[in-house]
Amino acid sequence: MNDITDILSATVADDALAGLRARLAEDAAADGLLDVAYTTVDSPVGGLLLAATERGLVRVAYAREDHDAVLEKLATAVSPRVLRAPRRLDRAARELDEYFAGRRTAFDLPLDHALSHGFRQLVQSRLPEIGYGSTLSYTQVAELVGNPAAVRAVGTACATNPLPVVVPCHRVVKADGGIGQYVGGVEAKAALLQLESAS
Repeated sequence: MNDITDILSATVADDALAGLRARLAEDAAADGLLDVAYTTVDSPVGGLLLAATERGLVRVAYAREDHDAVLEKLATAVSPRVLRAPRRLDRAARELDEYFAGRRTAFDLPLDHALSHGFRQLVQSRLPEIGYGSTLSYTQVAELVGNPAAVRAVGTACATNPLPVVVPCHRVVKADGGIGQYVGGVEAKAALLQLESAS
């Protein structure tokens, strides 16, 4: 009998805690105290952390990046007022679900590029021009941004892309056709390219 009571008590406590968290997030947003909202979602390439400011989606992070470390960096780089508030990320989560289900070929989300600057931001802003199911080499992307000699810098811009999947750095491959490196791991990059080629 104690086991059942313990389970029911734990469920009530979990529900109450979830309700309190939701209320805290709503109150913080209403009072202008929520600068960075975040949530986590499941995907075919593992758990993803999504974070957004009022301007838009600011970060997508793979589990291998260590979500706690990503949140700490957001608190330093953007604002210390970071709170789990899934509601702000409902649209992003829905569009990612549609993408992984093969029903979306481009994202239509407001983006906050606060985590990138200079040449990196320039490269990242041009990556959505690479069409769904297509790839370009690092050399071709360097040419696209008007700096053909900056192949290594393009690689760095892709490696430091704070919005992987949504800003499709996975569509940039080696000139010899090799897949190249990826923040989510080579397996995740291959899975994304396979998903897009199968649609």
